Amino acid sequence: MTRILLVDDHSVVREGLKQILADSIPDATFGEAATGEEALGKATAGAWDVVILDMSLPDRTGIDILKDLRQTYPRLPVLVLSMHPEEQFAVRALKAGAAGYVTKRTVAEHIAAAVRKVLAGGKYVSASLAEKLAGEVGMGPDAPHERLSDREFQVFRMLAMAKTVKQISEELSLSRQTVSTYRSRILEKMGLTTNDELTQYALENGLLK
Repeated sequence: MTRILLVDDHSVVREGLKQILADSIPDATFGEAATGEEALGKATAGAWDVVILDMSLPDRTGIDILKDLRQTYPRLPVLVLSMHPEEQFAVRALKAGAAGYVTKRTVAEHIAAAVRKVLAGGKYVSASLAEKLAGEVGMGPDAPHERLSDREFQVFRMLAMAKTVKQISEELSLSRQTVSTYRSRILEKMGLTTNDELTQYALENGLLK
């Protein structure tokens, strides 16, 4: 029996995943969670072989939940599912301990193979991402946006989308002072000076798709 925990806030996505995986993995049984906290509770309550975790959850980011799962269950493979293109979040997810990364655009084609790969103890990445990772070996320092923490990267993308400090503070439940501190830290780490420069950088590097 293969026990799979599906974590996504959209029931239609969870149902679609169950249909795809049930066809490819006949002995699969499923658990479901719609939020990060619910996922952590389900992980504690049951024994799972793999977790499929949405990057964008209503209460906490998928990266935060991934880190909690990796700390508590270091041997449990977590496969990240995301609406964001690989170039935006895949490397960040893998560095945080994900066993693989699949975009929702390609989920029907790749999710079953990805699950089988991580269940066998491997890592799953697409051919294009594998090529990108190979190309980065020995290339020296990370790109400026890779120097940001996960929260800084989240704030960076929101600033680059022309959201105000007030909007960001409300969406992330942070004080305006905290958001302003993040902004200053982001600009310093990336060697930039204005929000317009952040937007230009994000557009040039495909970080706003």
